Order: sequence, then structure tokens, then C-alpha cells
Amino acid sequence: MSFYLILNLSIIIIPFLFSFEKNIKFYKKLPFLFLSILSVSSFYIIWDSIATTYGNWSFNKEFVGNFSFFNLPVEEILFFITVPYSCIFIYETVMFYLKEKEISFIKEIYLLITLLLIANSLYFRSQNYTAVVLLICGIFFMITALFYSKILKSIFYWVTIAITFIPFLIVNYLLTSLPVVKYNNEQTWGVRILTIPIEDFFYSFSMISFWLLAYDFFKSKFSETKIKY
Repeated sequence: MSFYLILNLSIIIIPFLFSFEKNIKFYKKLPFLFLSILSVSSFYIIWDSIATTYGNWSFNKEFVGNFSFFNLPVEEILFFITVPYSCIFIYETVMFYLKEKEISFIKEIYLLITLLLIANSLYFRSQNYTAVVLLICGIFFMITALFYSKILKSIFYWVTIAITFIPFLIVNYLLTSLPVVKYNNEQTWGVRILTIPIEDFFYSFSMISFWLLAYDFFKSKFSETKIKY
């Protein structure tokens, strides 16, 4: 069993076991989770495959298995299932134990952040990873500021983001220190926190945010449909 596969299992094992806990009842939300993974993870897998093909990063064969799809180790594809499962489980747990509190929302500030992220994406366009990750973060803020601001107003969202960055640091440190994933420094700023490229923080933020956004959207949409009927 490869190290990366063991890491995937360690990411999901506790959330999976507690999915059947009587209060949170996460197993009942699995259809919304599936839709979130299908819509968001599919995009990130395609991006990952393209970036690997163009040499933005590569995978150390010492820590992955022999099977691959779309130029990616199967463990990397599993990562886009185990991580959203765990992140959305945390989201549901936060919603159960905390009371909702609306955060101050000023649309113009988020649109300014969008503009700055997209402008920097264009400025650093020669560095593929940097440019793309800044662009996607900008797109997230633009979509939410204009069309789905309720998630930016929710304390549940921001607390979940804060909590998920703890396992992110642990997992990404393992992935980049061994390393399981080798980054092409010509495609990044070259700035690292511990061994983690700073771009990974933007990457993680955008990915988790889109998973939560899609999950919340599908959950709200189908709940409303159920009420109507």
C-alpha cells in the first residue's frame, strides 16, 4: 500500500466513522456531497491532469502506486474524494454545534479583492500555477459576491475554512516534505511556508470554498424543492 493511499485513508476514516452519529446524521447528506464532488472535483482533476502534463508538478513514484488515470496516480484522484468528504463533514459538524451568526458583508470589498486577484493572475501569467490559482480564487469571490453572498455572510463557512486549514497544513507538509508532489519552481513564486508553496494556500482555499458553495447550493435547492411538494 502506497504512502499516498494511506494518507487518503487517514483523511477520511474518522469523518466516515462518525457519519452515522445520531445527531449529525451526515449519511443523510451524502447526495448533496456527491453533487458537490461531481461538480467541483471534476474541474480540479482536469486542471490537475493538465498541470501535470505541462510540468507544473510531478509525483514521486516512491510514494504512489502503479495505477494512474488521466496522467494522475489513482491516489491523487482519490484525494479529490476523501478531502471534500472530510471538509463537508466538518462543515456539517460546525453547523450542528454553533449558532449561525451573520458576518458583515460589503460587496464592494469582495469585488475589489476579485479585481486584485485577477489583475495579479494576469501579471504573473508566465507562472502557470500562480496565475491559475489566483484567477480561480478571484472567480470564487466574484460568484459569491454577486450571486451567492449568503455563504460569505455565514460564520459556518468562515469557521469551517479556519478549521480545515489545520489538517491542510499537516497533509500538505507531508506531501511536500517527503516529497510526494514535486513542484516546478519556475511555475510558482518560489515562496514556501515550511515546505508548502504559498500558492497551495490559495489552491486549498478556492477548492474547499467551491466544495462548500456547491454543497450549500445543492442542499438548499433540493430542500426547497422538497418543501414545495
